[in-house]
Amino acid sequence: MESSSSLGYKNDMLSFDGFRNAVIEDYRIAMISREVSLLGRREVLTGKAKFGIFGDGKEIAQIAMAKFFQPGDFRSGYYRDQTFMFATGLASVEQYFAQLYADPDVKNEPFSAGRQMNAHFSTRFVDENGNWLDLANRKNVSSDIAPTAGQMPRGLGLAFASRCFRSNKNPEAFEQLSHHGNEICFTTIGDASTSEGHFWETINAAGVLQVPLAVFVWDDGYGISVPKNFQTTKGSISAALKGFQKQADTNGIHIYKVKAWDYAGMCEVFEEALQKVRETHQPALFHVEEVTQPQGHSTSGSHERYKSPERLEWEKEWDCIKKMKEWMIENGLASIEELTEVEAAAKETVKEARNRAWEKYVTPIKEQAEQAATLIRQVMVNDIDKYNAIQQMANELASNKEPLRRDILRAIAVAIETAPFSPSAEELKALRVQMLEENTSLYNSHLYNEGAKSALNVPEVKPLVAFDAPTVNGYEVLNKYFDALFAANPKVYAFGEDVGYIGDVNQGFAGLQEKHGKDRILDTGIRELTIVGQAIGMALRGLRPIAEIQYLDYLLYGLQPLSDDVSTTHFRTKGQQSCPVIIRTRGHRLEGIWHSGSPMGVVINALRGMYVCVPRNMVQAVGMYNTMLQSNDPAIIVECLNGYRLKEKLPDNLLEYTVPLGVPEIIREGTDVTLVSYGSTLRIIQDATDRLAAEGIDCEIVDVQTLLPFDLNHVILQSLKKTSRIIFIDEDVPGGAAAYMFNKVMEEQGGYKWLDASPRTLTAKAHRPGYGSDGDYFAKPNAEDVMDAVRSLMAE
Repeated sequence: MESSSSLGYKNDMLSFDGFRNAVIEDYRIAMISREVSLLGRREVLTGKAKFGIFGDGKEIAQIAMAKFFQPGDFRSGYYRDQTFMFATGLASVEQYFAQLYADPDVKNEPFSAGRQMNAHFSTRFVDENGNWLDLANRKNVSSDIAPTAGQMPRGLGLAFASRCFRSNKNPEAFEQLSHHGNEICFTTIGDASTSEGHFWETINAAGVLQVPLAVFVWDDGYGISVPKNFQTTKGSISAALKGFQKQADTNGIHIYKVKAWDYAGMCEVFEEALQKVRETHQPALFHVEEVTQPQGHSTSGSHERYKSPERLEWEKEWDCIKKMKEWMIENGLASIEELTEVEAAAKETVKEARNRAWEKYVTPIKEQAEQAATLIRQVMVNDIDKYNAIQQMANELASNKEPLRRDILRAIAVAIETAPFSPSAEELKALRVQMLEENTSLYNSHLYNEGAKSALNVPEVKPLVAFDAPTVNGYEVLNKYFDALFAANPKVYAFGEDVGYIGDVNQGFAGLQEKHGKDRILDTGIRELTIVGQAIGMALRGLRPIAEIQYLDYLLYGLQPLSDDVSTTHFRTKGQQSCPVIIRTRGHRLEGIWHSGSPMGVVINALRGMYVCVPRNMVQAVGMYNTMLQSNDPAIIVECLNGYRLKEKLPDNLLEYTVPLGVPEIIREGTDVTLVSYGSTLRIIQDATDRLAAEGIDCEIVDVQTLLPFDLNHVILQSLKKTSRIIFIDEDVPGGAAAYMFNKVMEEQGGYKWLDASPRTLTAKAHRPGYGSDGDYFAKPNAEDVMDAVRSLMAE
């Protein structure tokens, strides 16, 4: 739309006065949001806040967009959507400033309890016990993340969940989660971030899947200082996406162009287009052009450095609030005097909210500072210089108008260091311990679920294996389990490359798509990033996705959303959102550079916040699936590539038995040396220990079962106390998972105290295996390597 249009009137619309009042209210919200940006920037520049990034220039577009955000809908946005949040009533100005100050009190800052930068929003999805709330009847915001375009894969998943709800044959199971799939996911992104692969993969997947995803691209012409002609082909994302345009009898995306200053035009386009998205599940992209940035990108710099005087002048002239004001006056909707009053009231409203937020944030800190200062003043010391230093320290702490918790703890620590033998030192030490415990709850909690929905609280149920239980291939154990699971639990879905029609490359889902439906067990394109994104959105909406990454080597393509989004969700919302994704993959021991992956060091370091399960066989894997499905925690389960054809006894209680996380299993008892490993490598070790037994060396083998969590009950330490010798063995690179296990047992468990010989690690080579069986033999630990290491250890 090249020029402003007038809103048409219909007989069934609001009265003129009602319409006029609604428009003035929108202007009021816009003015409040603009004042928040202006005052927020000042708070950063004066040092009361650490950093600021604001949504000025996008106010009118976001107000228009918010009009059509309905109960049940979801937002997957980024850090410039403050006006949308104000307009929907999902955020208050006071809450916004509480987050700017990093207030850790969730009552003051309900989005992240001070754990995220300003303008990173969320709403509560689960109650204190981990039960999903009535998401179908509330407006929902998935917790924002800062990585550019990181919101896109999740947005796809939130929209895909609507498709799942619409097609599911058990709608009564989802009454609180969806109104028959009529919900839209509103996803916002800056124009420069559309250069990221996340954007393109998501847009392609949305066009293929036909899901109700509405993407709003805010185009202000720049990516920080880089103009869009260096960012985007043809300098326009809508022009670059022309081939994706939905046509009759094709899939694809509806593409619209609007101007950020055109209030009436945007309302008209958004209303019609979003209703189409809601009804048809056809995705849409809104290219919002001519967005301005009144204050530049962020508080870290000035846009005067890279924008020409002409551009800056244009931005002033075409500021969206200025244009809306002109439009209102020209159409007789408000007088200059009325709008001046609105503007003045907005300034006062924001100032008062800012002051309330600051007082709520700083008051408890000042109280702690005064408590600490009082105790520090009372420190008794004979040295006059030390006494004066301590008194000065107390006075500085008490007079600090903007203290931080770290300032208090540092002052206490320095006071103790200054007078360590003072009778008052013990009281200060007790206060320090107390404050550290309080702050642990504020800053270090909720990496995982901590209550009833914690995977660590799932009770163990042993597999029931009858004496005449059939012996089947490992993949058949999985196949029978998944068959029973999908019949019993309508919330479970599975998808990935080759999962549907052929039943996955190792036949775990063979025949199950035909039996349980293409809507629940489905194939995807080769797009690991958005396979993960699908799972994230579905899990956030209360479904239980099992997303397959065909090989562990390919996990790297999907690692960013797993690391930055899934792993941090529970932490960054302080338990208000859970993301119980299960990533199913397979790895270890397959031959060649690209299918031999065991990058467990990468996984366990990138995915803190997920559980990492490494079962040695498929019966164990089933128990781990059951454990995770009873919890709200996310996990990756790495099945053994060479285990699908191994014979296993089929348990009778496939849906009931569980494997406890963090509890190693001793699979061979011995007295001479403890060998610690997991997954496929255990079979190599078992071969070696059988041969070593003929030499009189008695090895104990410990299967760690899970790397995250790791040996919570110190089972390995108890084994080491018996044998006094230990080797950590795995097929990761040197310094990877074996070094991690070494650290856990030797340092954290104090295993070094029980050694009669130096502890060792045995790993793969630093390079990946060459192709063929010999490449595997010479690159990864083999039975002979294990035997040599044990013999060397025994000879010490």
